[in-house]
Amino acid sequence: MSDNAAEQALQYLRDPAVVVGLGAAAVSLAYMATRPEPTPCPVNVKQQSIELSNDNFARRSALTADLVEYLFEDCRTTHEVFLRGASISGDKPCLGQRSSPDGPFEWLSYDEVLERSSCTGSGLLELGCKNVEDDITYIGVYASNKIEWVLVEQACAMYSMVIIPLYDTLGPDSCVYIINQAKMTTVVCDPVKIPLLLERCDKCPTLKNIVKLKGEIKDEDREKAEKCGIKIIEYDDLEKMGKENKHEKKLPGAKDLAVVCYTSGTTGNPKGAMISHGNIISMLSGLVILIQKCGIQVDNNDVHISYLPLAHMYERLAQLLCFMFGGRVGFFGGNIRKIMEDLQELKPTLFISVPRVLNRVYDKVIKEVSGSTVKKFIFNTALSFKKAELERNIIRRNSIWDYLVFKKIQNSLGGRVRFVISGSAPLRDDVMVFLRCALGCIVLEGYGQTETTAASTIQLVGDNTFGHVGPPMPCNKIKLVDVPEMNYFAKDGKGEICFYGYNVFQGYLHEPEKTKEAVDEDGWLHSGDVGEWTENGTLKIIDRKKHIFKLSQGEYIAPEKIEAVYMQCPLVNQVFVYGNSHESCIVCLVVPDEAQIKKWAAKNGCDGDVENLCKNEKVRTAIFNEMIAMGKKEKLYSFQQVKAIYLHPDPFSVDNGLLTPTLKFKRPDITKHFKDTFEEMYRKLQD
Repeated sequence: MSDNAAEQALQYLRDPAVVVGLGAAAVSLAYMATRPEPTPCPVNVKQQSIELSNDNFARRSALTADLVEYLFEDCRTTHEVFLRGASISGDKPCLGQRSSPDGPFEWLSYDEVLERSSCTGSGLLELGCKNVEDDITYIGVYASNKIEWVLVEQACAMYSMVIIPLYDTLGPDSCVYIINQAKMTTVVCDPVKIPLLLERCDKCPTLKNIVKLKGEIKDEDREKAEKCGIKIIEYDDLEKMGKENKHEKKLPGAKDLAVVCYTSGTTGNPKGAMISHGNIISMLSGLVILIQKCGIQVDNNDVHISYLPLAHMYERLAQLLCFMFGGRVGFFGGNIRKIMEDLQELKPTLFISVPRVLNRVYDKVIKEVSGSTVKKFIFNTALSFKKAELERNIIRRNSIWDYLVFKKIQNSLGGRVRFVISGSAPLRDDVMVFLRCALGCIVLEGYGQTETTAASTIQLVGDNTFGHVGPPMPCNKIKLVDVPEMNYFAKDGKGEICFYGYNVFQGYLHEPEKTKEAVDEDGWLHSGDVGEWTENGTLKIIDRKKHIFKLSQGEYIAPEKIEAVYMQCPLVNQVFVYGNSHESCIVCLVVPDEAQIKKWAAKNGCDGDVENLCKNEKVRTAIFNEMIAMGKKEKLYSFQQVKAIYLHPDPFSVDNGLLTPTLKFKRPDITKHFKDTFEEMYRKLQD
């Protein structure tokens, strides 16, 4: 090469555009060279469920020919699941929690858990808790997630007792109702919950024992308990008593009750869903079959972080999944704001979560990259490459984009998460895409109810479509039933979602009439949700039957459907639609999105905090117009569009009693709380 040609080549290489181009080419080549094979769907992705023509066109999973009752012959109860894990792991870690807020995790082995659970069960019997065949004994647990929670649960499983979780969001009056309905004699309780029980102990005539977890018993609590005829005992003393007075185990069968899980509901007293060992095992077995066929093998190296409430079946199923294969369960420190620190220390491999947690991860990342044009460009470029791979069913976290962009996000969850399941509420499509790209692992969404022992559908790997909750679980089938008043008909693939299978609960405790309302004479559980079958045999949730009401002119309104439309508005955080049969139109409460409304206010010359902005007519008009425009875009009928809105600065929450623990509106409570507001809105419309 001549000197002139060499100089031209060097000059060419000094051009910044060329350098960037060559760099991009190198990145692309490296990217293509390391790209793995696609992850296939375990069934025909266009036929994920099979229609049963001889069963009112119900559908079952395409994964199995028959409904799954159990997976292993020696795992027919929750205790046998734990024994299987113990046979695999024995003296290896099982349950762990941090020794101090910033300390390392300390672990109990499987063998230690079995021994301590046996002592706990024997101690409960020494307290007088019965376990005779014709009398079911209910043991209450009023505590946050911790090792002792599992010890009590396993103790109940060893001695054919039934655990009943109590939790704060039920409210103190509901706790009294549950104790009385179950004729409960014993509650295992966190120290901070004891005063709440003692304040109402005169209303609980059957309550005789409170087992206190950790810490000394206050003299005033002991004196108050004695006046009510209640004995308070330390948990350590209960274990010691059981160790010194061992009782022979009385193991349950598959048909025996394991738990009564009370659902808070949106109105009236809570209902106690009776869930048998067989219900739990079928659900767990169906889940294992599904994830294994999706290429996920759980083993004794897996780690789960327990932070979702153990009072709900969702978290308990996640733990049992680990126990079945001898894995580890570590409990978060109790402060959800510090869960990221717990994740860094524990480094879980399984992450069972809910949208409100996953949304936080998404929002934090988007906020961080939005502050820099360069960061935003790099992030969006990385996301587009990973999206392209997702469309070809390629799931991984070893690409150049993972190392350059997404590794920090993956490390925020500990850096070892292999798969994520989201449940309890719908996950937004954009968040789902982000998670699958950024975490580089399988992320699946499920749907179900307490009455189906948690999930009844879960998405399958290899299906890169969104907006649905997957096909039926292998343990249950699903059919849709006509809802004529809402123009939904099963012949069109739309209707109320109904479940039948081994995971469907046994009914509501001492509530035969409510059981009949939920389960028809053929054994189908009616959910109250309205679904639609997609072309690929998955289920899409499109409406809610339960809360419909009729306007004065005869039109039916499904408020949740309308709320979902308005929730797409950027300025909106929460929407509650209201109407009744005496009015011809609907109105609604709107909680503005604080960040967005402040940003809008700054651009449009409006001053003040959120409370003052909610009183500003200019702000109200802007939000109202945005909602009406969205309603038109989503083709709402005129009678489905709100005619007035009221801006409220404080979000509805579990703490203020306006949301259920699963973040659904307590519609009667909100209606009662804002009764005067609704009346004033209608009055102004008539002026």
